[in-house]
Amino acid sequence: MFDQLLHGFSIALSTQNIFLVFTGAFLGTVIGMLPGIGPINAIAILFPIVLQFELTPSSALIFFAGIFYGSQYGNSISSILLNVPGTSSAAVTCIDGHPLARQGRAGPALAMSAIASFSGGVLSIFLLILFAPYLSKLAIDFGPAEYFVLMVCAFTALTSFSHGSFIKALFSAILGLAIATIGIDELSFGGMRRFTFGVEELGDGIDFIVVVIGVFAIGELFLYLSELSSDTVQKIAPLNKVMMSFKELKESFAGILRSCITGFLVGVLPGAGATIASFLAYSTEKKMAGASGKFGKGDLRGVAAPESANNSSAVGSFIPLLVLGVPGSETTAVMLAALITLGVTPGPTMLTDQPDMFWGVAASMFIGNLVLIILNLPMVKLLAKILLIPRWVLMPLIAILSIVGVYVLNGSEFDLLLMLIFGVIGFIMRKTGFPLAPLILGLVLGGLIEVNFRRALTYSYGDFSTFFESPISIGLWIITLLSLVAPLFFKVLKKGRTQG
Repeated sequence: MFDQLLHGFSIALSTQNIFLVFTGAFLGTVIGMLPGIGPINAIAILFPIVLQFELTPSSALIFFAGIFYGSQYGNSISSILLNVPGTSSAAVTCIDGHPLARQGRAGPALAMSAIASFSGGVLSIFLLILFAPYLSKLAIDFGPAEYFVLMVCAFTALTSFSHGSFIKALFSAILGLAIATIGIDELSFGGMRRFTFGVEELGDGIDFIVVVIGVFAIGELFLYLSELSSDTVQKIAPLNKVMMSFKELKESFAGILRSCITGFLVGVLPGAGATIASFLAYSTEKKMAGASGKFGKGDLRGVAAPESANNSSAVGSFIPLLVLGVPGSETTAVMLAALITLGVTPGPTMLTDQPDMFWGVAASMFIGNLVLIILNLPMVKLLAKILLIPRWVLMPLIAILSIVGVYVLNGSEFDLLLMLIFGVIGFIMRKTGFPLAPLILGLVLGGLIEVNFRRALTYSYGDFSTFFESPISIGLWIITLLSLVAPLFFKVLKKGRTQG
């Protein structure tokens, strides 16, 4: 294995591939900062250009991989500074990243994001190299029943986001689930329309990015306008130190490791994606912190966890892509199409038939993550100064960025109307104390829960025991139960110690 990795570095360190790694990582960072574009559109747009340069499949994949993990870090920049998530997975970073920026701690938040992304990326590459053949077998064992239980397990993260009222958090999650059901039911005969109310444009459902940008960015804009009219504008604290303290880094280190493992394992599962990984990692760290944490109000651990998880999830998604020929995410689905066009069909024989590609890409990821941290850490101070721009200038820029980001998705004016509607919903939820995170979680998991639940029952002819048959399902049910019981146990234990 060590010899193969060295051979991979000899491929990745060629002049052409070094240039492609650097260019991909840089472009990915820039693309990640722009809402609505994302690595999927970037790779799709750049693929015809790649064909013109007649790159080898290995070099093309190295370039696309650089865009993919570069965008994971770029997403965090706009999330932290502007409260505008570039992609769905970056929505979790907004929860603590933007409050930190408003407190004058944009520098430490950006630095923590860079370090967590780098750590999660590098550690997950080691996991990729060590466990790719074994984890590919695990991914094959996941059927609809196992996926349903996994989604239920992820949904228990909802309890972590109830800062005060569990009822409000539950309502927020149900609203997210309801939004996820809008559109054509693809599993029904003839494609039945659900909750479209005669509106033709709702037939395809509501794009996740439209909801996220509306709730976070436009909701923030409406909040600013309401404060402006009442002379109660919340001022952003002056920019303090650029880097976090060693103590803060030390406190976050264990969480970065846990989130890396979580993100990598979720990334291995086809279709799970970085968004679920980020929510699971954030939820876990919030529970681990207990009363000592300031999650939701500005905690660096709330930035470190999702950033480590989404970068490691990006690496993990290459296992089903290369070893099974099954895309682990929407982005790797585009990469799979590109590889097939270039004459390569990934599959179980990839490690033996195409070792140059597997080990070359793995080695390039080490180099790419190193490039990212060298590129981005020195820029933290410069990026943080964006917040020094007066809010009356910044808010219109955010509005323009949001409008462009939503419009480029489908070229639809109706999406812009939906964005405004969800902006109003986000504003009302902020004003009334309803948490935003459960809404996003419900929206992400709603469709996945329903589809896998119905498929599992179809395959088992309506037998509900299918959800409790496999060892994987049983293990996930146990984890789900523990995640619900553990907070109550620790609460009782803490109360007993206080009384004692």
